Amino acid sequence: MENMNEALTLLAIGMIMVFVILFLVVGVGNLVIGITNRYIREATPPVKRTDGGRTIHPRKLAAIAAVVDVITRGSGRVDSVQKR
Repeated sequence: MENMNEALTLLAIGMIMVFVILFLVVGVGNLVIGITNRYIREATPPVKRTDGGRTIHPRKLAAIAAVVDVITRGSGRVDSVQKR
């Protein structure tokens, strides 16, 4: 019975340690992400002028590229976007 108590104690301590370490990893990760997002700004990519001088919103261009990627299963590429 003494071995069973020792085994359960070790099991409980091990599970608590895993929980604490995972909590620390998630907490420190979120802290680093928050600090990075607050102080380091991502440069906006230059927008190509492909529709007669008017700019295309980067989100629209990303959506078009994503649709082409899905439809062609990764083998297609967007070279230019023109309004008809």
